[in-house]
Amino acid sequence: MPEGQQEQRILAMFIDFENLAIGFEEKQKKQQKEKKGREGQVAFDVQKVLGRLVEKGNVVVKTAYADWHRFFKHRQPLHEAGIELIEIPRRSRSGKNSADIRLCVDAIDLCYSKEHIDTFVVLSGDSDFAPLVAKLKENGKYVIGMGLQESTSSLLSENCDEFIYYEELEQDETTDQQTERNIPRELRDVFDLLFSTVRGLIRENHEVLWSSMIKDTIKRKRPSFSESSYGFKSFSELLEDAERRGFITLEKNPRSGTYVVVGFTEKMK
Repeated sequence: MPEGQQEQRILAMFIDFENLAIGFEEKQKKQQKEKKGREGQVAFDVQKVLGRLVEKGNVVVKTAYADWHRFFKHRQPLHEAGIELIEIPRRSRSGKNSADIRLCVDAIDLCYSKEHIDTFVVLSGDSDFAPLVAKLKENGKYVIGMGLQESTSSLLSENCDEFIYYEELEQDETTDQQTERNIPRELRDVFDLLFSTVRGLIRENHEVLWSSMIKDTIKRKRPSFSESSYGFKSFSELLEDAERRGFITLEKNPRSGTYVVVGFTEKMK
């Protein structure tokens, strides 16, 4: 593999939207009870989910299952994120959840038909998906689960190769106020994007943070990204500016001459 490149995961994401929506509704009711209604609305933000997943690789399948007549207001942000919305009409007479069954069928079908997809992401806290997780792992797939901490079954979370609680996404760091004072307003967006990407790659245990790896990840997060939009002639120039401002530490690879981000400086930790 060429220097600076990494073997990327190819991900398929499946969202049990009804389960998530119920979890968020319960969380909001609890917060309103504890805070006497002062807490803001608790809502599912698909961009936060995708922002974490693209740090792991390329998300090629994005599907969500629900009776979308019930969750009409959520359709637009999901559609804008490129997620295929599978309509599963609610069946009041049956105890079976048709959305769960369809999700499982589609995931297994993809498991057998698309060998290049090596990672499956299931967004739900429902223990009923534990057999699906087991079958995917049996076929050599890496399985990531994601759900709300209070409404996720331990049977599901403990069977996944990795489980991410949605609350962790809420805690993802951005530039703090002290850092922002040292960055011109017009550059805060690009530095936020750079710092969150570097933190994400560190969280994914990448031993060497090549500049090309960082830029590739940023492009997956924001396909329209171009450093020239912020006045930089190259991505290396952006990294050099971040180092000059005292945010990151850079080294040059002696063989290729390309930049490697060693880490954050003390004031960013």
